[in-house]
Amino acid sequence: MKLLYLCLFAGFAWTSDALVRIPLKKFRTIRRTLSDSGRRAEDLLAGHESLKYNQGFPSNGPTPETLKNYLDAQYYGEIGIGTPTQTFTVVFDTGSSNLWVPSVHCSLTDIACLLHHKYNSGKSSTYVKNGTAFAIQYGSGSLSGYLSQDTCTIGDLAVEKQNLRGWGRPVFDNIMSQKKVEKNIFSFYLNRNPDTQPGGELLLGGTDPQYYTGDFQFVNITRKAYWQIHMDGMGIGSQLALCKDGCEAIVDTGTSLITGPSAEVKALQKAIGAIPLIQGEYMVDCKKVPSLPTVTFTLGGKPYTLTGEQYILKESQAGQTICLSGFMGLDIPAPAGPLWILGDVFIGQYYTVFDRENDRVGFAKSK
Repeated sequence: MKLLYLCLFAGFAWTSDALVRIPLKKFRTIRRTLSDSGRRAEDLLAGHESLKYNQGFPSNGPTPETLKNYLDAQYYGEIGIGTPTQTFTVVFDTGSSNLWVPSVHCSLTDIACLLHHKYNSGKSSTYVKNGTAFAIQYGSGSLSGYLSQDTCTIGDLAVEKQNLRGWGRPVFDNIMSQKKVEKNIFSFYLNRNPDTQPGGELLLGGTDPQYYTGDFQFVNITRKAYWQIHMDGMGIGSQLALCKDGCEAIVDTGTSLITGPSAEVKALQKAIGAIPLIQGEYMVDCKKVPSLPTVTFTLGGKPYTLTGEQYILKESQAGQTICLSGFMGLDIPAPAGPLWILGDVFIGQYYTVFDRENDRVGFAKSK
């Protein structure tokens, strides 16, 4: 079934050499909204194997092409496609390399089309037909569609007929090669306060000191497929040691939680007193959150800590507040894995800069 357009774009036109700012909006997750009404997201997904929005990695290749758990992704920014502009909210995802949006040819029985605005090429004067079929196979689902060309706007820049394939690598490589930014970096601020807006900000070409304190500490990229780095270790003081001999991690703005090998995450959940729920989620007693142990990640020889207040997610369900662990097990098979994924739970506490010029990732404490 052809469901989606994978859009191709080319050519950058900039209005200035200043930072390009893209505000990020934070939405209540669809999973939580459905839960409040007594429905499960999995019920909507059941029976539609062609498009499952679960965390997964391709089953037929070594490079992780992450389709993030959409139902729990919370940070979105706006882009425009076509002339006149058709607006879409998208996840600016450092763990994926494809930009795709639902089209008007997508069946309403598919959740992507049921819940999203759909692109109509017939209403765009700058649309160029490509028609090449594509399919992306994930470990837990797949999607298919066909390629198209059109004008895309991101912040203050207009992109025309460029082969734009997500935020994993290629799009910023194009910006860099055309010398459109003063510095070949982009950075993310994610606001973890659920009661305030904006939800965050993506900056192209620099960083903003209003969002962080101290200096950035950098870790080199170990695998250039995505923003993959080496993690020296993690754990809870002398109580629990994980990633004992070092391990690999992806810094991923498109994943809500922190994920890792299921056996290690299970040990971590036990250490913080979390009890299992369904779908791999764990819950803790909200009264115990202030006294939960600190979890430490060691990156580039530097410790990065998360307190219980920072790695526990408070959610309202059926009028009650529950406290969910920000950790989840995810087994990624070799040769891509095993991998830890440092998602929004981590990035929200550490302002993150992606340095394409030097192939490294930097972290500074968020304000």
